[in-house]
Parts: sequence; structure tokens; C-alpha cells
Amino acid sequence: MKKFKLLLIGILLTSSFTMFAQQTVKGVVKEKSSGELLPGVSIVIKGTVRGTETDFDGNFTIERVKSGDVLVFRYLGFATKEVAIGSNFNLSVELDQSAEQLDEIVVVGYGTTTVKDATGSVEAITAKEFTKGNIVTPENLLSGRVAGVNIVTSGAPGSGSQIRIRGGSSLNASNDPLIVIDGLPLTGVNLSSINPNDIESFSVLKDASATAIYGSRGANGVIIISTKKGRSEYTLDYDYQIAFGEVKDRINVFDGDSFRNLVAAQNPGDVGLLGTANTNWQDEILQKSVSTQHNLTARGQIFGFIPTRLSVNFSEIEGNILTSQFDRSNVSLSMNPSFFDDHLKIGVNYNRSFIDTRIAEESQVNAALRYDPTQPVYDATSPFGGFYQHLTRTPNGILVDNGTRNPVAALLQRNNNEDTFRQFGNLKIDYKLHFLPEVTATVSVGFDKSSQKGITFNPLNSPASYNDLFVGEDVNYLNEYNNENLDAYLTFNKTFGKLKTDAMVGYNYQSFESSGNSTGNTRNPNDTGFTSYVNTPVVLVGFIGRVNLAYNEKYLLTLNYRRDGTSRFGPDSRWGNFGGASLAWRISDEDFLKENSVISDLKLRASYGINGQQEGIQGDLYLDKYRFGNQGSNYIFGGVPIQSTIPSERSNLRWEDVATIEFGVDYGLFNNKLTGSLNAFQKNSTNLISDAPVADGSNFTNRVLQNIGDLQVNGLEFSLNADVIKTEDFNWNLNFNATYLDREIKELALDQDITTGGIAGGTGNFIQLYSEGYAPNAFFMYKQLYDTNGNPIEGAYADLNGDGILNQQDRYLKEDPQGDVTFGFQSNFNYRNFDLAFNLRASVGNYVYNNVNSSLAQYDLLKDNAVLGNIPTSVLETNFNSTSDVILSDIYLENASFLRMDNITLGYTFDRPIKKFASNSIRLWAGMQNVFILSDYTGLDPEVFNGIDNNIYPRPRTILVGANIKF
Repeated sequence: MKKFKLLLIGILLTSSFTMFAQQTVKGVVKEKSSGELLPGVSIVIKGTVRGTETDFDGNFTIERVKSGDVLVFRYLGFATKEVAIGSNFNLSVELDQSAEQLDEIVVVGYGTTTVKDATGSVEAITAKEFTKGNIVTPENLLSGRVAGVNIVTSGAPGSGSQIRIRGGSSLNASNDPLIVIDGLPLTGVNLSSINPNDIESFSVLKDASATAIYGSRGANGVIIISTKKGRSEYTLDYDYQIAFGEVKDRINVFDGDSFRNLVAAQNPGDVGLLGTANTNWQDEILQKSVSTQHNLTARGQIFGFIPTRLSVNFSEIEGNILTSQFDRSNVSLSMNPSFFDDHLKIGVNYNRSFIDTRIAEESQVNAALRYDPTQPVYDATSPFGGFYQHLTRTPNGILVDNGTRNPVAALLQRNNNEDTFRQFGNLKIDYKLHFLPEVTATVSVGFDKSSQKGITFNPLNSPASYNDLFVGEDVNYLNEYNNENLDAYLTFNKTFGKLKTDAMVGYNYQSFESSGNSTGNTRNPNDTGFTSYVNTPVVLVGFIGRVNLAYNEKYLLTLNYRRDGTSRFGPDSRWGNFGGASLAWRISDEDFLKENSVISDLKLRASYGINGQQEGIQGDLYLDKYRFGNQGSNYIFGGVPIQSTIPSERSNLRWEDVATIEFGVDYGLFNNKLTGSLNAFQKNSTNLISDAPVADGSNFTNRVLQNIGDLQVNGLEFSLNADVIKTEDFNWNLNFNATYLDREIKELALDQDITTGGIAGGTGNFIQLYSEGYAPNAFFMYKQLYDTNGNPIEGAYADLNGDGILNQQDRYLKEDPQGDVTFGFQSNFNYRNFDLAFNLRASVGNYVYNNVNSSLAQYDLLKDNAVLGNIPTSVLETNFNSTSDVILSDIYLENASFLRMDNITLGYTFDRPIKKFASNSIRLWAGMQNVFILSDYTGLDPEVFNGIDNNIYPRPRTILVGANIKF
């Protein structure tokens, strides 16, 4: 009996301990500033997948919670909060919104700052603010979102983009910004191998004070990409998207019947060359596309202490030109453990991608415009794979007639495949010294390595040119690139009374290598055969330093310095000194504004800095180089022929210098319901690097890269973020930005203009010019004359200099491709579980030279060498005959201002559809990409690289359907 009582007491005690060890926690979650109840707040027991969400009244209940557990509260737009459970199991939790906005971490060069403490022109865009839609490459997440940033992307699947921050700063050197991902500076701006779903945030550094820390690589701005990292909580996400694309617009050319009538009227002697078909060749080469993307992401801790994130992406993107295809498989891994009470932090990031691309020649778009619409696509008697081709059968065999080839055959018979393998990553170690915790030592090593293996194959029955031997084509090539980086720096953080200090000194080393080879056409006995190359390696070395000072959290000062060396320049010009300084005054923290009911945040900024530029040029121009001459070019030494050598061009370049001065205001109104900034800046680029003519006999070529002048860019930027409506059920947020740019070449060497902007139509024609007093790439043309009825007179131009002679001196400069003002607008609606978002972009004052019309819309081109060729119907408006008489006319320069809706998406989220799991959701959504465009431009698309419209890959309109599943 005594044993039974002891057993009963033990059971009761055990039950009591169990009961006290695990409790049910209840509570309510509110917004701190207003006291409003917050529905849908995620609550998870830290380190587990157990949790719940608040109901519509902000209440929550979570079972089996032990004393010592930590509850993590997360809600969109609010700071994450952790609450440790003690003896109180009835909680009232307040989430703070405004503090998160001001204390939001902004990644800058070699460190971080906060929105509150930033002194330079830096803009951070996080995942909740990304542009939505059919996003295949990461840069398009930024499209239209940041003032001063312009992104133009081709319609080709997986294609790269032209990215410009504040219009760039150079002529012939690179105008691309520096891209840094997780601390690793990349080569170029091609981000097609990176999964957009891995991106956590972008930081865009625009002024010289912010970019000077990158010295010679920051002249065109810097985009810092931070990828998503592991967390202690376990989550599993799956995203699926399917896209249906179609190119809706066409260039207007003559259909079969109209073409027959036109040839009969204009060239009656060629009627015998006409066929009987009625083929729309643009319809034949363009196709409807179906594309899919899959993303699977797992986060959590492995071994109980290593926060880890693993993501897998499969993208199959079909292009809208026949055979065009972009397939990407991507794996990324992030591990970020910490040790010794966070004194030692280790970050490992690794990205591995495989891209299989079948490249469709964009030139076949023009071939489709030119090909005879009275001929069929297929011909059963054709020896060329059943495809119709213009040919003449002779006793000696088949002769392919000189003229444009069947574009459908050119696409289907040509296999231009490229396989790209890219891997990049870095290891970063931060150690906060135990004996001096104010000092942190950081070492980061990284690499970016890629290889491209390609094949170009044409079968024997695919003619390549009108007089070729029918040998087909079989070319294999390989290109390899390797980028290695080392950063080592010390940071010092300490507060002395009211003075907060943050100092950094460091060292950077980066090297770039590239090599490759090509087999040549192994089927052609007259081909040059196997060739290879090894580019001169490029090495960059930098010594860096920065000091941030904040007094009383109101008066802020940042100083940057970097000494850079590059192997691209000769010994006398190899090193450069760059730096910047910026001041900021948080005037809203002064007593006279602290309690202001309207102005909740106001910061005044001023900055000045100097960057260098050396990107985009060869690494060996300063060296004496020689190449072998032709096989028949020999010297005779001792009766023995010795193949000659020929010296290559040489150029003693020095740094381009880019100095920027800026004044800015960051503002927040009505408890930061309205926030934004206003910036005014001037950039002055000196010692511009450009490909310019040289005096006869002074070099081994007639043009060479040289430092030749100065460029000035003046600009204004404005941005506004507005929480228009914020209630329990309905939220509406707007983002608007506007940018004004005025670019002018101030000086060129010897006052000599430089031609640029090569165009189709004739040989050696150009349409743009670098000239003092004008914007880069200004259009250089003749002023068209018109008759009394307003019709253009062929070959008649204004004698602008009045000398009675019409020549090159009568050409004038008119407009440029850069828009004077660009706008971006984004709207996000959320009503209960519904969400609706759309994005608009506009450009005003950008001009495009319509090279399609200028090179094709003339009656003489009805004869395409030995065959007939189609032409645009715009010829009916001009009645021009000869291309050479009109190709430089300003009649082909068009105002291409536009308003474009990039995308619109509508979604609905099902909260906890699977009750078994504490936290899960399914969002179903649909949308449209490239919804509409309003423009007076007569070509396919007014948004054109460098302002010359010829051979563009058309942008499709895309219908999207997707699902986001989260556990």
C-alpha cells in the first residue's frame, strides 16, 4: 500500500510538472503608434515550425509553450519582435512600424548603415517593393522603381539588359554600373544566370560619396544585391509560374496581292519573278510562346546551429522567334552560423547555374520584312530541305540566286546552341575581437567562374550565301572567364558620449582572366581552321578607408578614400586616388521640429566625390604588340621566306575622372505616411576615353582609344512613397519617381567631332556624333525639304551654311536617344486576402532613328539583287526611290516618348488552408506583362538601345498565371 501511494504521488507530481512545463499562451497584437489591432500576424515558436496567426481582432492562442521559449512575431511593414516566455502567459504585444522604416538596414560598400544615418544618395529596395510580373533576370525587379535608374531589356528570352544610373558617365569606356552580389563584384551586368527568387534586396548607390569606396569601378553607380539567407525557423516555399507570350505588333509591309500590284506598277519588267502565294513572313517567323518557372526553397537550421537556405530553380523560357529558347537550372546555398556569442560570424554563399540557350538570329526579323510575299514557305521540289529558296537550275547544277534567304529556313535549319555553366560564391568571416569588441576583422574571398560551350550547325542543304559551296556549317567554340576577389578590412565602432564613430580600413584585390577557342567551320576547306585566344589578365588593387561620424544623432559626416591600381594602364598612369565626403543634418530631430505634426522626418544632405573609370577597355593597349601578316606577306632572309609581323595599335591611356556634387533632401510627412527624397546633382567626367581618329603616321591604325575630352551631366531626381490608405482590411501604397537629365559634351580634343552610331543601308554610314555642346550620340543628319503640299522632296536638303554646296558641312545635330524626363509609378492594393499591383513607366523627349524605314522603304529596293524584295508600306507616304539619297534625312528621326504599363497582377491568398500546419498559405495569382504602350513612334517599340531601331527582338505581351505555396 505504501508503494502504491508513493507511485500515485510520483504520477501526480510528474503530471504537475508536465502541466507547468507546457502552457497555452494567449494574447493580442497591436500597432504601437495607433493601438490598432493587427490581424494576420505570424507567430512562431523560435526554432520550430509550430505557430499560429492572429485573427481579425488581433487575438491569438498557441498551445504547448514552455517557459523560456521565444515567440517570434512577424507582420509585413513592421519590425519583427521576439518575446521570451516567462511566468506570464497572457500577452499584449505591440509592433512598431515607424522605427523599422528609419532603422531599416541599407547595405553600402564594405558595410551597412541605416536609412536614418545614410549621408549619400542611396536607395534600398526590398522584396515587398520589387516590380512584379514575368521576371526572368534579377535587374527587372528594379525596373521603374528607382529614380535615376533606367533599364532596357530586349524581348529575347533570358537576355541581358542595358542598365544606366544617371545616364552613365563615359563615351566609349563602360557606362554599366558595378554589380556587387553578397560582397562579390561581378564582371559586367549580365545577370541571366541568377535566380530572381534568391534576391532579398537591392541597394542602389548613386552619388560619388556613396560610390567612392569602390574607386575606379564606381563611376557609373553601384548596385549591391543581397541574397536571402537562412533563418532559425523552418520554412518551405514553392512558387510556380506559367506564361503565354505573343508578339502582337508587326511592321507594315505589302501583302502578296498588294506586292504584285506594286511590282507591276513600279517594275513591270520583273513581273515574271512574282509567285502566286500570299505569305506573311513576319507571322511565319514569330510564334506564340509557353514558358514555365519553378522555385523550391527550404530554410531552417541544420545541426541545430547553422541557419541555412537552399533554393532550386528550373526555368524554361520559350522565345517568340522560331527556335528561340532559354532554359536555366539554378541551385543556391546560403549558410550563416555564428559562434562565441556572435563574436564570430561566418557567411557562405554559393550559386551554381546551367543555362542552355538556342539563339535565334534577330536579323531574320529584317529578312522577314524583305522576303518576297508572293513565294511560299515550303517547296516540295526544293533541294534545300523542302524549303523554298530563290534558285536557278543550270546544266552545271543549282545556283542560288543572290538575295535574301528564306527566313523560316534560316531559323529552322540553323542550330546555334550555347551551354553556359556559371558558379560563383564567397566565404565571409567576421570576428569581433573578444579583447576589443569595438573592432571587427573581416575577410571575404570569392570567385565568379563561367564557361560557354557553343555550336553553330547548318546542314548541307542550307545555303549560307549566294555563291557558297554547299558545305554547310559546323563550328564549335569555347569561352572561359574567371574572376577572383579578396577583401580584408577592419571596422571600429564606438560611441563617445554623443559622438558615434564608425571607421573602416581595408584592402581589395581582384583579378580577371579570359580565354577561348574556335574550331572554325570544319566543313569548309577554305576556312581558317582552329583558333584560340588568351586575353591579357587584368588585376585591380585597392586600399580603402572610410569614417562615419554622428553627433547627437543629428549631425552626420562620412569621409571615403580609395587608392586604386589597374593593370590596364601603363606604369606612369597605373595608380589613382579617389574619395568623397558627405554631410547630413537630421533637422527633424531639432527641438523646433521634434513635435511637428506634419514633418515627421527631414534630413538635408550634401556630398562631393571623385571616382575613376577604366572598365570596358582592353588590358594591353599600352603594350607593344605584333601579329603575323598574311601567309603571302613574307620577308626574304638568306633566301628563306620569313612571315612578316605587323605592329598593333598602341594607346597610353590614363584614368577617366568623374567628379559629382549633390544636394539632397529626405523627407517624411504625417508620421511617415509620405516619404521620399529630392536630389540635385552635377557630374563632370574628364579625360574621357573614346575611340577617336589619330594623325596620319602617329600610330599603327587610323583610330585608337584615347583620352579626348569632358562630359557634364546635370540632373534632378524626385521620389515619393505614400501609404494612401491603411486600415484593418484595406491598404493602398503608391510609389512615384521622376528623373530629369541634361547631358552635354563640354570638350573634345582639338575640337574634333567623333562619328558613331553605324546604321544599315549602304556602307560606312553613321547617324550619330560626339560634338562639343551637344549630348552624346546626338543624331547627325540633313534637314529634309518639302514641297508646297507638304510632301518630302527626295534628296533635297537645306543648305544650312549657305555656301551653295550641299555636303557634309550641311548636316546638323538634332536631339538624342536619352529621354529628358523619365517617370516610374507603382501601385499596390491589398483588400483582406486580395492583392492588386501594377507598374507604369514613361519617358519624355527620347528620339529614335527609324533605320528600318530609312534602309528599306524605297522603291529601288523592290529588286533585292537578283530577286524581288518586299518593302515597308511607309514608302507610300514619301515615294522615295533611292536609299542613298535619303538615308541621312531627318524625316526618319522620330519622337519616341512613351507611356508603358509593364505589368499588372491580381492575387488571392488562402491563409492556413492546411490546418495541420501552424503557418501555411497559398497565393493564386494572374497577370499580364507588357500590357500597353502609348507612343507616336511608328516602329515596333520606342524603347530601343542607343536610339537606332534596326533588328530588334520584339517584346511580347505575356499572360501569366502562378501559385505561391508557403509552409
